[in-house]
Amino acid sequence: MELFYPVQLLANWITFNLLHLEQNSLIAEAVNFFIFDSIKILLLLTFIIFITSIVRSFFPPQKIKALLSSNKSILNFIIAGLLGIITPFCTCSAIPLFMGFIEVGIPLGVTFSFLIASPMINEVALVLLLGLFGWKTALTYALSGLTIAVGSGLIIEKLKLEHLLNFKTDSKQNFGPQNQTLSFIKRIKFAQTYTLNILKNVWGYVILGIGVGAFIHGYVPTDFLTTYADKTKWYAVPLATLIGIPLYSNAAGVIPIVSVLTQKGVSIGTTLAFMMAITGLSLPEFMILRKIMKTKLLIIFASTVGLGIMITGYFFNIFLGN
Repeated sequence: MELFYPVQLLANWITFNLLHLEQNSLIAEAVNFFIFDSIKILLLLTFIIFITSIVRSFFPPQKIKALLSSNKSILNFIIAGLLGIITPFCTCSAIPLFMGFIEVGIPLGVTFSFLIASPMINEVALVLLLGLFGWKTALTYALSGLTIAVGSGLIIEKLKLEHLLNFKTDSKQNFGPQNQTLSFIKRIKFAQTYTLNILKNVWGYVILGIGVGAFIHGYVPTDFLTTYADKTKWYAVPLATLIGIPLYSNAAGVIPIVSVLTQKGVSIGTTLAFMMAITGLSLPEFMILRKIMKTKLLIIFASTVGLGIMITGYFFNIFLGN
C-alpha cells in the first residue's frame, strides 16, 4: 500500500542500515517483515479502534435492548451481527456483554449472533484484510462471517434452548457511555480511554502474531505448507479449522500469519478458516462458556459455528482462491 510506503522505508533502514543485515538473507526478510507489519498494524489498530469507539458512544445498553428485542424479525439478528463488528476483539471479552444482553431480555438466538460476530468479523480484521488482500476479499469475508452469525443465531432461536443456560449474574457491563447526549469532547475522551485500554490488552497478541508470521515468512519452506494445506486437498479446510481451535488470539494477531501463509501458497479459504477457528472457537472461550451454559448448548454452538467456518473456507477456495 502506498499509504505505508514511509513505513516500508523505515523498516528497510532499520533492517539494512541500522542492523546491517545482509539483503535477501532469511533473517533480513523475517526482521524486515516484522518491523513493517508491527508498525503498520499498530497504526491501523489505533485509528480504527478510535473511530469505532466514537460510534460506540452513541449506543448505551437501553438503546441496544430497544434495537434487539422489539420484535422477532430477522433484522434483529442482522443488527446483532453488525453490532458485533464494533465490539471487543475476542469472544472472551464479548462474553460479559452476551450475559448482560440475556439479563435484559434480549432473545437467546439474537445474543448468539452477537457473540459469534464479535470476534469473527471485527472492524480491525476488515481493515487489515482490505489492506492485505483488497476489497473483494474483505467484503466477502464480512458477508460470510455475518451470514454465519445470523444463521447460527436463527438455528439456536428455533431450537428454543433457553433452558440450557445455567448462569446467574448481576453483570453491569456497558456497551458504551450511558448518556447519549455527551458532548463531542467527552466522546473523544471516551474513545481515547477505550482505545488505550484495548491496545494495552491486544498489543502483545499482535506482536506475537506478527512474530510468528515473520518466522514463517523467512524460514518455513513453501513446499512444506503447500503440501499439507493446498486447496486441492479436500481435508485442508477441516484440518485448518481443527488446528485453530486449541489456539487463542484475536483477528488482529492472526491476520499477519494469514498474510504470510497466503504468500507461501496456502489458499485464502484455508487460512481464513484457520483464523476464524482461532477467533470464534477457541478453547479459552469454551472454558468460559461452559460456566454459563450446559454442555449440550455448547456442543450445538460449536458445531453450528464450525460448520459455517468450513463452508466459508470452501467457498473462498472455490470462488476466490489463488
